[in-house]
Amino acid sequence: MGPSPVDRARPGSKHHAIVDRFSTPFAVSLTGGNRHDVTQLIPLLDAIPRIRGLRGRPRSRPKRLFADRGYDFDKYRRLLWKRGIKPQIARRGRAHGSGLGRTRWVVERTFAWLHQFKRLRTRYERRADLHQGLLELAASIICFRRLRRSFRNDQ
Repeated sequence: MGPSPVDRARPGSKHHAIVDRFSTPFAVSLTGGNRHDVTQLIPLLDAIPRIRGLRGRPRSRPKRLFADRGYDFDKYRRLLWKRGIKPQIARRGRAHGSGLGRTRWVVERTFAWLHQFKRLRTRYERRADLHQGLLELAASIICFRRLRRSFRNDQ
């Protein structure tokens, strides 16, 4: 058969992210294009830093997790429940219209923000650690912009 005409026989890569409801990235990671998305769910959850609130202990995990059909596996649902996270994941094999589209666009907007950086949209680096560093830098810039905007609105 030969190489796929779509990928032109290049090794691909995927960006994974966990974001809050305002599209601020909490954790980002990079994997090979042939890896399934759900394999990065638990490592991304573990990478979320503690979130300081007004009083009490810092939050170390989200209350709910919204995800698309690619994450619909009972094993991962159970792991989320054990961590005290309510999974709201679309079911495979059911008709669309689960209502997750209203919340899923937040993640897609974050990916659009990340891919405004040309070095992330088209991968030029051969080494994964360099590309991961650029991905984390872009996420930091997005967080900085959100923080700067919130301080501007407070004045």
